[in-house]
Amino acid sequence: MDARVRIAPGAPESLGAIAEIYHHYVRTSPATFDLGHRSDADVGAWFDGFGERGPHRLLVALDRDRVLGYASSSPFRPRAAYARTVETSVYLDPTSTGRGVGSALVEALLSELETEQVHRACAGIALPNPASVRLHERFGYRHVGTFTEQGYKFGRYWDVAWFERAFPERVAEEAS
Repeated sequence: MDARVRIAPGAPESLGAIAEIYHHYVRTSPATFDLGHRSDADVGAWFDGFGERGPHRLLVALDRDRVLGYASSSPFRPRAAYARTVETSVYLDPTSTGRGVGSALVEALLSELETEQVHRACAGIALPNPASVRLHERFGYRHVGTFTEQGYKFGRYWDVAWFERAFPERVAEEAS
């Protein structure tokens, strides 16, 4: 990866570029099953779900002030028992692929999550996507199953492979 690229917490001034990257995949790829653009209000509400501490993080890769990509960890499911499991995602500006930016983002995100009460990280990958599969496997995610024909986009159904990564056990506080 280029030495000018740095990883930083997502900030409100990054949201326009993040939305632009995401909307590229909405228009061109099954990497997301969204079918339409998110409004500015929706992007703002999504951003409000992240913090600089805790299991839900948003990181961006920056070359000077240009956002090259982002990685996030968000709630896996809404039920309280899932609180120690996160779903991770990574999206890159299409001109930034193949440069190590995705690896740098995933590595930084997982490093931050290792300091939190996270037991598992999960990632759903619409197939085929060999680059994403390789990226996740490189960082210790393992394939745990494939759901067939889960999303309908671009006139066809897509399978979703699910991957998970374990984190070292931590002494957990008992939930009340």
